[in-house]
Formats: sequence, structure tokens, C-alpha cells
Amino acid sequence: MACVGAPNFAATNAVFIKQSLRWINGIFLPKKLPFSPLPNYNKLRTTLNLQSKASAKDEGSPWDDKGLLQSEELYQYVLETSVYPREPESLKEIRAITANHPEFYMGATPDSGQLIAMLLNLINAKRTIEIGVFTGYSVLLTALTIPADGKIIAIDPDRQSYELGLPVIQKAGVEHKIDFNDSPALPVLDKLLEDNKNKDSFDFAFVDADKTSYGNYHERLMQLVKIGGLIVYDNTLWYGTLVMPEEKVDELMRTERKYLLELNRFLAADTRIQISQVTVGDGMTICRKLF
Repeated sequence: MACVGAPNFAATNAVFIKQSLRWINGIFLPKKLPFSPLPNYNKLRTTLNLQSKASAKDEGSPWDDKGLLQSEELYQYVLETSVYPREPESLKEIRAITANHPEFYMGATPDSGQLIAMLLNLINAKRTIEIGVFTGYSVLLTALTIPADGKIIAIDPDRQSYELGLPVIQKAGVEHKIDFNDSPALPVLDKLLEDNKNKDSFDFAFVDADKTSYGNYHERLMQLVKIGGLIVYDNTLWYGTLVMPEEKVDELMRTERKYLLELNRFLAADTRIQISQVTVGDGMTICRKLF
């Protein structure tokens, strides 16, 4: 799937930040916007396990909710029963740091992280790629999971956000496993492909970046990941908006929605992979390379 001429996703975020955040009790929280695709479950409390005193009337931005369960209580039950008790303290620290970031909604959800850790263990992953690092939750999780001599090629042009979580990564003693590339992803992937030794050599790839480029990432990752390896795409259900009429979707979310609809159709028809689309977080599609 060709995804050329993609809009600037960072610019879209900047517009959102300016128009829809306010500062309450030391944490940036969303303002009330005219449209919310899902009922608000107070993201800071449910996905970051932090308490907020924001009132319900102040909630409602289109980015509020990544969890797709239609019950705040049920999602909280999953987190408190199965996820939080097993989550390493270092990951809890990065979640707390992320809560104070203006773009906190971009952080990986802990239930998604738990699934990723299991996938890494199931395939005995040692060499991985991560496109989209943000404050480092998922890259730290991967570094904690793979062997001591494992390696992560981590790619994100936003070094500043990565450095917020870097002290936690260093304290956890796993920084040596991470090769952080302060760059857009495509040049790094293309550089890797120039060396034939990299082809069919990676066990796992996780993509949580600009949705408009997922199709371009896919073709490169299919060359880099080995047969039997996994490629995991995050946010593939895009806040539940994929089944909504376009005119009902907030304009801030329409461009990415269009590309994700196309990506999902493409992945479903790609005979080179086995897929499973799961409803943790904001939806993840797990692709297993067959040939």
C-alpha cells in the first residue's frame, strides 16, 4: 500500500494541543471538545493508573480514550487484576512521567504492553525493531524482556520525549540493548536493507508511529523480519472511529482513519502473513510472516 504525500502528523498534534488542553493539578488534561467518539473513561485514571480531579464536564476530546471496552469498570478490572500487579516498577515510572507530557495520549497502554511481552517470549525474540518510541514505555518493556545480548533498533525523530524516560531505562540497566535512532523511520529502514545481513534477520517489529506511513513501513519490515517473526501495528482500530460515518468523525482524526481503513484491508488480503486483530488498547494487529 503506497502512503505517499502523508500530512505532518506532528503538526496535527500541535493544533490539538493548542486547542484542547488545559493545566489542572500539574497535569495537562483535555478540554471539552464538541465531539468524542467514545464515552470518556478518564484516561489518566484508567490507562495510567493516576488519579485526576478533573470533572466530567471538562472531558471529551477525541483523543481521550484508547481502551475499546465499553465499560470503565471492566477495563479497570482488567488493569488492576491482571496487568498492574505484574508490571515492573520501571514501567510504572515511565507511565507516571508520560502522564505529565502534553501528548500523554500517545503512550502505549499497559495491557498492550503485557501482550507484547508475551509475544516476545513466545518467539524467543532477540533482535527487534521499534518504530515510534515516544517516552520509551514499549521499548523499555522490550528491553526488559529480550535476552541480555538482545538488540532493539529504536526509531523516533522526537529525541526530547525519549530522553524523558531515558533515566528510567538507564536505572533499569538495559540501555545497552537499545540503539536509538533520532530520525524518521523510512531512511533508517532503507539503510538497514542496504546490508543483506539484515534481511530476514529480525524476530519482531512494533510500529506505533505516524499512521499514514504504516503501509510503507510494512513493505520494508517484511524484508527485515524473518519467516515466523512478528510485526505488530498499534492503533489499528483508531478510537473506534473506523466503523463510524466519516462525517461523524472529528476532523483531527479523519486522515489517519482513512489510512488505517486501507491498511486493515491490505493486511487482511496479504497472503504473506497470518494476522490477528486484537482489541487491547486502541486495537493492535499482529502479523506473523509466513514466507
